[in-house]
Amino acid sequence: MKNKKRFDKILEDIKKIKIQGARNIAKAALYACSLSDCSVNQDSRKKLINARVTEPMLVNVLHKYKNLGYKKTLAHFDYAQEKINLLVLKIIKNNSVIFTHCHSTNVISSLIYSRKKGKKFEVYNTETRPLFQGRMTARELEKAGIKVTMFLDSAIDIALEKKQGTRKADIVLLGADAILKEGIINKVGSGMIAELASFHKIPLYIVADSWKYSSHHIPIEERDFHEAWARVPRHIRVRNPAFELIEKKYIKKIISELGILSYDKFLRKIKNRKIYKPIRVHSYHK
Repeated sequence: MKNKKRFDKILEDIKKIKIQGARNIAKAALYACSLSDCSVNQDSRKKLINARVTEPMLVNVLHKYKNLGYKKTLAHFDYAQEKINLLVLKIIKNNSVIFTHCHSTNVISSLIYSRKKGKKFEVYNTETRPLFQGRMTARELEKAGIKVTMFLDSAIDIALEKKQGTRKADIVLLGADAILKEGIINKVGSGMIAELASFHKIPLYIVADSWKYSSHHIPIEERDFHEAWARVPRHIRVRNPAFELIEKKYIKKIISELGILSYDKFLRKIKNRKIYKPIRVHSYHK
């Protein structure tokens, strides 16, 4: 009974976005899966997948659990992050300005690692409305001794380009919720950031675990508009898209545990490894 209550609590927290970030969601789902033994209990597995069908890493992790078990699957998270940390360390230059958006465990952990290894840099980040995940990022980086300047979402161009007392960003590091053939899906605002970075000739890197790859179409989630405006006046329509696609043409390289790779090389490496068995999920409904 205790395991069932824990499972139900994790499931509800994933649905209500109390657990945020693709990696954190996947780890929580993996733990819940172990509580209910999803390799046998297919109903529990389906519930977890349908809780966040926009997160391929969750789906891949549950598939891995079936073949590898809990401990070996869990070990991948630290293995991948350690590889990513070393690769991000290579591309960060001292005294640079790094721009990021929303809250990515892969990005944040690699930046903290680089700081511990003696790299000196500053981070510009966004507040990321309406749930303000950027504040989480700012707090975690500041706690690690990294200088952070947080910008309003509407000031992204000022943060990227040398304007109104800011320095021009040297690189953009973004996480990903999903890696697809045509591009990556990340927090809404990422598409604008990608286009502005391209316009200002600032290289954009995606920092993400390769287990976020999916060969399937991933629905773009739109959340309840009350997140953005709790008491909206009658007859005013509010749109609250949570994610959007960054086309691969805007991405310089993907940094994953597989290496620092161009988009096409990353896809080829994924295909050659044949580690991603397609798993179909239901369409997303608000």
